[in-house]
Formats: sequence, structure tokens, C-alpha cells
Amino acid sequence: MTELPPADIPQTDDEWRGRLTPFQYQVLRQAGTERAWTGKYVDEHADGTYHCAGCDAMLFDASAKFESGSGWPSFFQTAAPDAVELIEDRSHGMVRTEVRCRRCGSHLGHLFDDGPAPTGHRYCMNSVALDLHRADD
Repeated sequence: MTELPPADIPQTDDEWRGRLTPFQYQVLRQAGTERAWTGKYVDEHADGTYHCAGCDAMLFDASAKFESGSGWPSFFQTAAPDAVELIEDRSHGMVRTEVRCRRCGSHLGHLFDDGPAPTGHRYCMNSVALDLHRADD
């Protein structure tokens, strides 16, 4: 995974607000969630790689995307083992596993253990937290 120099990753709240749209800020920096079936990548089927909208770190390959029926883009594995950080999330009266970008700490979504083979994982991501780099671009 190619690393951005630390200076390219916002360090302050004001810098993050300047880089992200208000909705991206709400999701990536405040652990918000977009409503099911509203994200731009739910029904996306293009080849390419999905990157963090906060710092452009490569997170998922489109070949790992699958139709989960959940209303959010879902992947069965990350592009690299160290692409994301997993954090225990006890908010909303339940225990879940939050997925954050390892490079910049941005909230991406949650991990569930109801995905397809070969991993059994479902990385349930917010479209607004991702940027698709299409293979044909």
C-alpha cells in the first residue's frame, strides 16, 4: 500500500472540514452512516479499486465486492491485510466491529461475519467514505 506523507493527511478538525463535504465529514470523522440504498456505490459493478475518501488509501478491490442485500456496498476482503483498522463499537446498544482507514483513522463502516466464502466477512461500507478508481480511467 502506498503511503501518503503525513503532511498530506489533515491533522486538525478544521483541515478535515476543509477537505471533506459536510456529509463526508459527518460519516468519516464523526462515525455517521448514510441511509441504506442511497449510496452511489450500492449498485456499482465497475472494475477498479475503492479508496478512502479522506486520504486516498487503497482499501478494497472491486473483485471483492458482492451483493449483500444490505443497502450498502459490501466487500468480503480488503485490498491488503493492513488497509483497515478494526475497533470494537458499543454504540447504539449493540456490539459491532467498526472499520476505520488505517492510514487516516476515518470511519468507513462496520464488519460483520455473514459474508460469502472464502472469508465469511461482510465489510459493510458507506459509499460517501469511498472513491472508486475505475480500471478503465
